[in-house]
Order: sequence, then C-alpha cells, then structure tokens
Amino acid sequence: MPDLGAYRFTKTHEWVRDEDGGEVVVGITDHAQSQLGDVIFLELPKVGGPVASGARFGAVESVKAASDLFSPVSGEVVAVNEDLASSPELVNSDPQGAGWLIRVRTAEALPADLLDAAAYDAFAAADAH
Repeated sequence: MPDLGAYRFTKTHEWVRDEDGGEVVVGITDHAQSQLGDVIFLELPKVGGPVASGARFGAVESVKAASDLFSPVSGEVVAVNEDLASSPELVNSDPQGAGWLIRVRTAEALPADLLDAAAYDAFAAADAH
C-alpha cells in the first residue's frame, strides 16, 4: 500500500497525488474499486485534452456497474495509463499504484476541498452504510 499522506481524495472516490513539476496523477480509490467489483473497461480522455475540476473526464465499467470519473483538478492531460486498455484489472489489484488513470499538468494548487486520507476513510465508511 502506498504512503497515503501524499494523496488527496474526492467525495466521488477519486484520488490525486501531486508530483514534482506541476503534474498530478489521478486514479480511483481502493474503496471505489471494491464497490465496483471487477473492472472490465475504462473510458479515458485523450492526451493533450483539457480536464476541469469537478467535471467528468471518463468512465469505469465493471461487472456490476458503470460509473463516471470526475477530475479533482483542472489542467491538461499529459498521459493516460495505456496498460489499462489490455489490463483494466490493474484498477482492482493496485488502484493507487499501477492502476492509476491519468497524469495532468496543472498550474494551480490542489483544491482546498480535497480530503486527506483520514477524512476520506471516515467519509467512505459513512458512505458504505
């Protein structure tokens, strides 16, 4: 399990990790993948396209459901995880590592309304009931 101190979380169950150089990595949380079940397909944006904080940037489909993905930040998509096209199950097996979704170049600080790991865990626990 990665060090979650470097991660921030949304109430729509995405995570963001700030990288050096004005880029962030975005994925879905372990809680989200466990609720979805086996991921079978991901719709992700094209490299070079824009994303906006709080706006839909793609979708994840599982054997149980389909769910929209929402960006925690605004910026330009600089990479998508190409491994997910042939191995979408990486989202299940390593959601906050090899199962990352997109890298975004952003000129802004992370939004203040993002949750730290403890706050997200409390939110997810309450959301599960």
